[in-house]
Amino acid sequence: MQTMTPDAQPAAVEQAPPTLLLVDDEASILSALKRLFRAPRYRILTADSGQAGLDTLARERVDLVISDMRMPNMDGAEFLGKVRAGWPEVVRVILTGYADVASTVAAINHGEIYRYISKPWEDNDVLLLVRHALERKQLGEEKQRLEALTAKQNDELRDLNANLDAKVKQRTEELRTALKSLETAHEKLKVGFLTSIQVFGNITELRAGVMAGHGRRVANNARRIAVKIGMPTAASQDVFLAALLHDLGKFGLPDSVLNKPVPSLSNEERAQVQMHPVKGETALMPLEQMRGAALLIRAHHERYDGLGYPDGLSGVNIPLGARVLMVANEYDGLLEGTLLGKRLSSADALRVLVQGKGKRYDPDVVDSFVELAKGDTAGHVDDAVVQVSRTSHVATNDSPVTVAHLQEGMVLARDVYTADGLLLIARDRTLDGQIIRQLQKFLQSDDRELTVHIKTPKH
Repeated sequence: MQTMTPDAQPAAVEQAPPTLLLVDDEASILSALKRLFRAPRYRILTADSGQAGLDTLARERVDLVISDMRMPNMDGAEFLGKVRAGWPEVVRVILTGYADVASTVAAINHGEIYRYISKPWEDNDVLLLVRHALERKQLGEEKQRLEALTAKQNDELRDLNANLDAKVKQRTEELRTALKSLETAHEKLKVGFLTSIQVFGNITELRAGVMAGHGRRVANNARRIAVKIGMPTAASQDVFLAALLHDLGKFGLPDSVLNKPVPSLSNEERAQVQMHPVKGETALMPLEQMRGAALLIRAHHERYDGLGYPDGLSGVNIPLGARVLMVANEYDGLLEGTLLGKRLSSADALRVLVQGKGKRYDPDVVDSFVELAKGDTAGHVDDAVVQVSRTSHVATNDSPVTVAHLQEGMVLARDVYTADGLLLIARDRTLDGQIIRQLQKFLQSDDRELTVHIKTPKH
């Protein structure tokens, strides 16, 4: 058994030799023809009469027939005519003598004879004739095969063209539906992530005492500054997230330190406080989405002149987002009295920021914030009911609705906060009976009316 190497090509499949049917009533003629077409080039079948030849054709596959013209009962012309009628693909050759010219012409017309062979014959001429006849037959069969294949492919192409538009539309719609599903899932993940961050901020501010709502106010102002100075969307998002959680590292501080103004801190207490940026960064570093924000949290107490902490960075070596966060954070600290030990008005707080340009603060960041503050009617948010959007603007197509008039299926247009700045429900949430009952229970423990903003259809 021959072994093939991996790169060897398989041997071509050997085709069976062509089959010749020799028909003659004279045994000597059949014997001479058999010797001429001996194996292995041809497979030879013989018949001593026209009827015997037809019987052979009925049970064997034959490529070419050579029939004598003169035979009893059924001559060659009649025999080959029946071959043409029953097996038109078989090549037909007649063997004739000079005296049979008229009969030969009749046989050619009736049986569509390919060629005739005159007796006596030249062996080489006969061999060449048969070879050419079989080659012609093979070419004809290949032509028919290719035509059939072409017709089939043309039919398939017509079907494809006919259905192409429908298939393209169907596939496009499937892709559009899949993309929409992905976008919806991504949006839900994004909203859930931002809501989770706000919840973390809420947990941090549960210990904030007088500074409740500080993280949210700093986040709003920091985001406004980031947009004002043209920070990319992703960078502005990091600033917003870092601002929400910038005091995460203070969570473990004792109440006596947490609620004490900076000027009143002892050296030991000050050292404890100055570790909170590092602790905040460390707490968030395992979250890949928060690594950018974590770096800003670490640097949000670095001063522009290099006298800040924890790393003593200065100027542009401080991440831009941290420089933004520094201004927004200390502005709120000035308003709340935690930075200087007394509360300042918005105007006085802005003057302190301006005086600190180039020392504590990035001058460009301060200038941008002062411009923003000039357009504000108040320096910070102190409304009884606080509702802030997670994006850089508040939804415009909304309507205020009291809790008593809420209905299932309504969609929140803005976040809902408590009076002390804790997030109750995030925007884009679809209200159901359970949420509405929770809001009603919340009101039972609160002595104020709570108003929420509901999305209204655009017209």
